[in-house]
Amino acid sequence: MLKDSKAFSGFSVDDTAKARAFYADVLGLDVSDVPEMQGLLNLNITGSTPILIYTKPNHTPATFTILNFPVDDVEKTIDELSARGVKFEIYNQENFKTNEKGLFLDGGPKIAWFKDPAGNFLSVIEK
Repeated sequence: MLKDSKAFSGFSVDDTAKARAFYADVLGLDVSDVPEMQGLLNLNITGSTPILIYTKPNHTPATFTILNFPVDDVEKTIDELSARGVKFEIYNQENFKTNEKGLFLDGGPKIAWFKDPAGNFLSVIEK
């Protein structure tokens, strides 16, 4: 029944104008309006269905990673995004630590987390 569906994901923000500026201008992604739905945005990422971004008046940031961006060189990406003003999360918990740039190196792929202006968690992860 649903196996042939063109499923898509979406997430809320508290301000779509700030979201548009961050995803388009800071991250360099293709962001477009959803013509038939005023105030909604599509995040258009090559090879995937558009991701819906919508305003929610009582928005609460996700406490989990809502988008993972696979990259060839995560350290280079951290440097480039940091130069554009992105602040990476630094963790210093007993069983979960990142380095001073926010890069997690302790098992699994190299990964670093950051937040969008609405406080939602995103990551860059090495392929």
